[in-house]
Amino acid sequence: MRRFGTRIALVAALAAFAAILPAQARVHPRAAQKSHPTTKLDVARVQDAQGTPTLSRGDRGASVVRAQILLDRAWFSPGEIDGSFGENMRKSVMALQRARGLPENGRLDESTWQALRGDDDHVLTTYTVNAQDTAGPFTKVPGDIMQRALLDRLGYENVVEALAERFHVAPALLRALNTGKTFEAGDELLVPDVLAPRPLPRAASLVVDKGQRVLEVLDREGHAVAHFPISVARRLDELPDGRWKIVSSVKDPRFEYDPAKLDDRDPRHSKATIAPGPNSPIGNVWLGLSKPHYGIHGTPSPASIGKQETHGCIHLTNWDAQKLASIAPPGTAVLAKG
Repeated sequence: MRRFGTRIALVAALAAFAAILPAQARVHPRAAQKSHPTTKLDVARVQDAQGTPTLSRGDRGASVVRAQILLDRAWFSPGEIDGSFGENMRKSVMALQRARGLPENGRLDESTWQALRGDDDHVLTTYTVNAQDTAGPFTKVPGDIMQRALLDRLGYENVVEALAERFHVAPALLRALNTGKTFEAGDELLVPDVLAPRPLPRAASLVVDKGQRVLEVLDREGHAVAHFPISVARRLDELPDGRWKIVSSVKDPRFEYDPAKLDDRDPRHSKATIAPGPNSPIGNVWLGLSKPHYGIHGTPSPASIGKQETHGCIHLTNWDAQKLASIAPPGTAVLAKG
């Protein structure tokens, strides 16, 4: 970790941007996630490039998994790949349709499937679990924020969580893709092939649409080239409308917890420095904004994106925050609108 970058994050996090809801400060970071566990999955259908059924909000299953992986690779993120066609996915489909000049119906129809097709239509790849994966170190993350402050890193709790985040997939779906596997060193797994998305040039600007709970990346012509679901604050605490810019970019930031700024009235809680890590309240990436005390950052709860309110900052999944940081360095313009 670079100390200079960490100091930037320390200063930026001191005030009221508040990375999570007050209640979340007292709950395990992933405890509040609600997902739809996938116990049975036709893996052959996930891989079937010819299977292009019309899909819409509420659909689940193999074809949805395939579409979510293709959307992720195209930089039109559905959030966590979970096999469920929810609101985040509907918005990502509409954004892709808009970018490709297609009717914006929010459904995976034939023309939208065609737009997602590339030179290589495979969506799953194999990954062999190695000794480093299983060695961790893994950390049982306590629910109370004061107990978390005692840890020197807020790492993953187990190998499944670590691999699920690496491949942008819900843990339940990762297990469904690998029925019978124990996730021990030597196990060969099927995972979403999302680690090498098509390259994008540096972002010309970003648009944070708080009402729609989406962040879009624009090129120099003003066209959307990437799309991410986000969580935003309640009206009282939200990032104000206006033109801002990214002023800092920090990997593995520390979080300065201040109960007074989080409306945390537990008398046992006091100011504390929370160690970095993927289960940190601000995830593993911090993009500070020119509006003091506000930033764009990751989250320990990928399933909550687009569904949960923050106390000021803009939340993405950790992997989407990393992707955004790779193309939106300090100096990038940010338009926030309601």
